[in-house]
Amino acid sequence: MPISARPVARLLRRLPILQGILPYERAWLPRDILAGVTLAALAIPEVMGYTKIAGMPVVTGLYTLLLPVVAFALLGSSRRLVVGADSATAAIMFAGFAGLGISGLQPQSPEWVGLASLSALLVAALLFLARLARLGFLADFLSRTVLIGFLTGVGIQVAMSQVGDMLGISSPAFSGGRFGDSLRAFWATLQDVDQTSGMTLLISLAVVLIVVGFERWVKHIPGGLVAVAGMILVSWAFDLSSHGVRTLGAGPGGLPAIAVPYGVTWQAAWNVLPIAASMAVVILAQSAATSRAYATRYGERFDENADLLGLGVANVGAGLTGTFVVNGSPTKTEMVDDAKGRTQVAHLTMAGVTALVLLVLTKPLEYMPHAVLAAVVFIIGLKLIDYHGMLDIYRLRRDEFVVATVTVVTVVVVGVEQGMILAIVLSVLVHVRRSYHPANTILIADDQGYLIGHSLEPGTFTKPGLVVYHFGTGIFFANANRLEADVHALMSVAAPPRWFILDASSIDDVDYTGGKVLLEVAEWLITQRVTFGISHVSEHVRRQLEHYGITATIGAGNVYVSSHAAIDAFDKAQPVV
Repeated sequence: MPISARPVARLLRRLPILQGILPYERAWLPRDILAGVTLAALAIPEVMGYTKIAGMPVVTGLYTLLLPVVAFALLGSSRRLVVGADSATAAIMFAGFAGLGISGLQPQSPEWVGLASLSALLVAALLFLARLARLGFLADFLSRTVLIGFLTGVGIQVAMSQVGDMLGISSPAFSGGRFGDSLRAFWATLQDVDQTSGMTLLISLAVVLIVVGFERWVKHIPGGLVAVAGMILVSWAFDLSSHGVRTLGAGPGGLPAIAVPYGVTWQAAWNVLPIAASMAVVILAQSAATSRAYATRYGERFDENADLLGLGVANVGAGLTGTFVVNGSPTKTEMVDDAKGRTQVAHLTMAGVTALVLLVLTKPLEYMPHAVLAAVVFIIGLKLIDYHGMLDIYRLRRDEFVVATVTVVTVVVVGVEQGMILAIVLSVLVHVRRSYHPANTILIADDQGYLIGHSLEPGTFTKPGLVVYHFGTGIFFANANRLEADVHALMSVAAPPRWFILDASSIDDVDYTGGKVLLEVAEWLITQRVTFGISHVSEHVRRQLEHYGITATIGAGNVYVSSHAAIDAFDKAQPVV
């Protein structure tokens, strides 16, 4: 019997909590627990790798799988979405901090960690504001095209940034704060390739082979965990640090303390606010897209605005426990789905396993070579490069492929934060461009009587004396003049049509500018002794036509329920020969 049938569960379901768990069936519990343990085994090496991207101490990656995960499990709506450290937001944070130009600000320093935790609190505040304003829909403004381009660019930059540590070369840090910084750092690494540490390279290759090999042939065992555990054991047994291999060294253990971030000031908050805003947009878009995808796959309910609350509280937890921004992670969500997890109970199990690791297993981490994490992150970066997505865009939409490519280049050459801003701008511009230049046609009946769109050519008629002109989108300030230009072009022939019908089947809205232009077109056609009508009008657009005075100008009798009705009216109005 479902647990939700109990009185306590019924009460909980009325509250805005546990939406990602209830209703729950006892039969799911063993699978959720097993999925949570599996998720921990896969996610722990991954988040440790993300700390390299973010410039944070390794232990802070584990912190992202504690309080933030519990907060989202309690307050989020998605049953599947896994919250934790994420490569995209980690890369944005690193690039943003490196570009601040603050003297003495270095990765892993107390000042850097303090700013990271502060940025998590600012992200939380922005997500709360988005929740209050019910801005969950803004995720739809990032098109899949630019998200593919953005994540591909992040993947390339992340992979390049790890080559130095994989070779054991002390290369310049990847800042991404100024034009070309990442490329210059990568080039500097390649120039020093003769300084490669053979032992370090061997470790990196071994990690790559283990992870790739297990993913291909031993899928039921987490290759990342095997690689990390195995290399820690090898490093301890053979004292690799004495052979020139850099290791993590001693670090803090135990659960994180809850405290206000180090160095919190109004000036610090002002400095990192733009970085936090960029990360908030990524979180909003990526988390919503991931939640939506899995909710659709399993026919489950999903509330973007409830998830904003859960993500906001999760980032409060991150900020108060000394770690960095957390996000809804597509990779970790796929991990738990592949392990057959059904609800957030699996995620709570993962948090419990992580707490156990922090309490009793942090000592072995000091033997881990830097090259191990570099190799893990390198593989993560390669996985972010969406080759198939880019090829699919190229095959289906060449114009959108250009947009995706520009986004990739901007992320790699300029920086992640700038690439995110460009992605948002391009998403809007792509939409505006299509609406600005809609596929307008002249409708002509085929042999079966269906109206088919034909190219706009002056002198083309639906019937002799009649033009049924289809406008392909809503009429607004950017495309209203195109409508006017089309009408004048179709009328500028030796024998212009006597009737001109605007097919409004694709017009879902008419703004103020569009209404004024449409009224001017109607008045001009009337002066040309042309009967002007509008067909296939929705109720919403009909009210707008009345509001702008268009219906009164052309006459209510010239507003038709369909273009076929307008054509019938035209036929009846013709003189009998």
